[in-house]
Amino acid sequence: MVRIMGIVNVSPESFYKGSIKVREDEIASTVASMEEYGASIIDVGAMSTAPYLDTVVPVEEEMARLKHAIRAIKDSCSLAISVDTPRARAADAALTAGATIVNDVTGLKYDPDMARVAKEHSASVIVSAYSRHIVRGDAIATTISLLRESIDIALTAGIDEDKIIVDPAIGFFREKGKHEFFTRLEGMTWFERDLAIVRRLRELKVLGRDVCVSPSRKSFIGKVLALDKPEDRLYGSLAVEAICIINGADIIRTHNVKESIQVARMVEAIL
Repeated sequence: MVRIMGIVNVSPESFYKGSIKVREDEIASTVASMEEYGASIIDVGAMSTAPYLDTVVPVEEEMARLKHAIRAIKDSCSLAISVDTPRARAADAALTAGATIVNDVTGLKYDPDMARVAKEHSASVIVSAYSRHIVRGDAIATTISLLRESIDIALTAGIDEDKIIVDPAIGFFREKGKHEFFTRLEGMTWFERDLAIVRRLRELKVLGRDVCVSPSRKSFIGKVLALDKPEDRLYGSLAVEAICIINGADIIRTHNVKESIQVARMVEAIL
């Protein structure tokens, strides 16, 4: 059964304003509803990593936001908590507060301490495809190669085989960006790359890991449908999520838990 990971952003700078929950009561009611709808995991982010936004905040601020959010989540639901961060200090704070999964958009490559921190907390890791260097060539082949590197980092650190999940990093391969948490792309456009990943997602199964995808409300959907505002991309997001499930996704990370649950269960019933 496909698992649904609900997104809660406590970062006011996040690209989709509908996902932002800052007050404790907002966080509590949101995650309680996600649990009721059938989510399996809450993914909490305290710093936006959207490549086209200049949104880096001091790590101390990210840590404070995470502690506040995780306290509210733990008091309001019993779901597993994932922390969306590329920074080891923030991950350590979140894991200490009660998170059990690290979701690192840089695949354990940005912060050299991240794999060690995850291992020390016996945490699961979601490693995204990432490179500090310009990437060219076939979208899937390069993605698989980058994910193999991250898997090797995790295994070398002593993270258990069954605690490693892969993510193709939809939305994080760009020709240019405003921080270090994305991969520079040449030879195809960013939206062509994202479409290719969705189309050929099943090829990631060669890695022998569960596959997590997060297309929800992202820019490639806006590009195809000529929708500038993330608020207008719900139906496009659900269509992409359905295709991802058909093509082998194990975890759907989404802003739209209620709707995505219905899509997942319907696709599974048909398949």
